[in-house]
Amino acid sequence: MCLCTSIPLAIALLVHTAVLTAGDDAAWFRRDHGIAPEATSLPSEFGEGADRLWRTELPPGISTPCICGDSIFVTTFVAETKELATVALDRATGQVHWKQVVPTRTLEAFHPVGSPASSSPACNGSQVFSFFGSYGMLCYDLNGTLLWERQMGPFQDEFGASSSPLLAGDKVILNEDHDIDSFLIALDQKTGDIVWKTPREDATRSYSTPVLFDNHGRSEILVAGSLQLTAYDPADGQKLWWFNGLSRIVDCTPVILNGEIYVASWTPGGDSDDRIRMEPFAMALTTYDKNSDGEIGEDELPEGNAILDRFFRIDLNQNKRLDQPEWDKHALVFARAQNLATAIRPGTRGPAPTENVNWSYPRGLPTVPSSVVYDGVLYMVKDGGIITSLDASTGELLKQARATGPGNYYASIVAGDGKVYLMSEGGVVTVLKAGRDWSILSSSDFKERIMATPVISNGLMLIRTDLALYAFRCR
Repeated sequence: MCLCTSIPLAIALLVHTAVLTAGDDAAWFRRDHGIAPEATSLPSEFGEGADRLWRTELPPGISTPCICGDSIFVTTFVAETKELATVALDRATGQVHWKQVVPTRTLEAFHPVGSPASSSPACNGSQVFSFFGSYGMLCYDLNGTLLWERQMGPFQDEFGASSSPLLAGDKVILNEDHDIDSFLIALDQKTGDIVWKTPREDATRSYSTPVLFDNHGRSEILVAGSLQLTAYDPADGQKLWWFNGLSRIVDCTPVILNGEIYVASWTPGGDSDDRIRMEPFAMALTTYDKNSDGEIGEDELPEGNAILDRFFRIDLNQNKRLDQPEWDKHALVFARAQNLATAIRPGTRGPAPTENVNWSYPRGLPTVPSSVVYDGVLYMVKDGGIITSLDASTGELLKQARATGPGNYYASIVAGDGKVYLMSEGGVVTVLKAGRDWSILSSSDFKERIMATPVISNGLMLIRTDLALYAFRCR
């Protein structure tokens, strides 16, 4: 879940830092790093007043809308019929133009609060790219005609797939990190042919969408995965440099500003004072191997055991038993996991040196939402609605308080016009007056579940709930 960014100077820096090689009309998940276009006036309230332009009911789905030209693209999932689809709407009216159903036969497993329609579409101005872990990548023209498809999945991952495609030059890029056979792939936008495919052999499951980065004139694809941030060459998929020090599962998308990379993520069992630990395999055998077969069976672990709760992902060959290579691989993952917000300078080749870490902060971390860096402040939100803000230059804690909406948070944070927007799963939108001593400006309750990240583009702010897509005017 996929379901992980100032005004004038900072926005300008942000725009020049990202590699916008796919054309100014191209769109993909978090291309803007969560920052609204400069000089855009954004709403503070979300009722049925003048700023609400339209509301269109849609089947559920937690993908973020993609605005491209006069169209909006989303993916949907109807649980009763198991129908997956890509839907195109008119940007001005919200009217549905077309719907194309995915010809899937096997529906992937997915998290109970998730959806098999969680990956957000991308558009290059003439083609729409939709990815479903149940089927693969599909490419349509703007009228909904299928141009090509590249089948892949379902993957070995009981939480499904949620990383979204991004566009780099004439390629569409996709990262899929699962329990086995993880990879980064580049497809030709025109034909769907594989340009390159790079195995990520050490990667375990994560759900972050990659970002494009200009590293002092060199274009790079940044992938935030389990334990490691990795940079790849968009031309051939070559691994360039990497930074070790992320959580064991990463959902958020990295944020780039002024040549620095910000990542903030948290996964249970990765804090220094509450770490999941796996004893050496020989010791584990003496404790759990009741039938003395040299392996640890799923039925040999006691109820409530931290390994039993994560057995599926550790049991790589799915034989209901853990051998030593499986055990040792995940023992290392748990031991190395780092739950942190961190700001780093990019590397060049090989491992990034430790001095590239500008700062790290260990508390108030989000599980799923991508953070935002706005006007020199990094904003994070964790479940329970706890907002933590840090000085983006130093990592100094500025403020911590609670949003209006309680419960879990999955939608990423967006900002602009002196405001910061946070969306709770329960449907409460909290609007902050941005600043080092920020305050709550307003809150609005949609009374509908919100999982998708809002989008600000082309004079609109789009908010998607489980029931509908809403469009609000941005002046």
